[in-house]
Amino acid sequence: MDDIQKTSQQFDLVIQACREIFLMKLKDYGAAWRILRIPSITDQVYIKAQRIRSIDTKGAQKVAEGIRSEFIGIINYSVIALIQLELGAVETLEPLLPKEGERLYNNYIQAAKDLMLNKNHDYGEAWRTMRLGSLTDIILMKLMRIKQIEDNQGKTFISEGIDANYYDIINYAAFALIKLDYEVC
Repeated sequence: MDDIQKTSQQFDLVIQACREIFLMKLKDYGAAWRILRIPSITDQVYIKAQRIRSIDTKGAQKVAEGIRSEFIGIINYSVIALIQLELGAVETLEPLLPKEGERLYNNYIQAAKDLMLNKNHDYGEAWRTMRLGSLTDIILMKLMRIKQIEDNQGKTFISEGIDANYYDIINYAAFALIKLDYEVC
């Protein structure tokens, strides 16, 4: 098995865990997140990434939930952001059937995976040599970019848009989960 096939399989395994949590929470809470506007989702992802960085910097944590669950949350909220970019926020809770939620989730994850495989082809799996902290820092940088684009009402002159940054965040968080689950960090 070559490196790209290995990455593809590992990506699918970590995403399977993310998807299961997304779907269980969809059953528990419904699609309450449909009321969130994109900047609110960006802030939620930022809080998760900042907690990972804080734990890394301090070398300790006081809340039992570890960084693995934060990376899962980053992936799932990033998918939610992409769904909200497509559907828009709602003023009152509208039901989202679990099958439709899963379909939307799978569509955005597949697009993220396709992008990841294309980039891995060009970059030669360079992410495997990166430190976990660097992956977190890049996620934070992408979030800063998103915040700037949001502050500019979604307009960019030369750069990719909000959606491209969320796809990258999904992939960097998936790389972090692969490192946590399959490699020594």
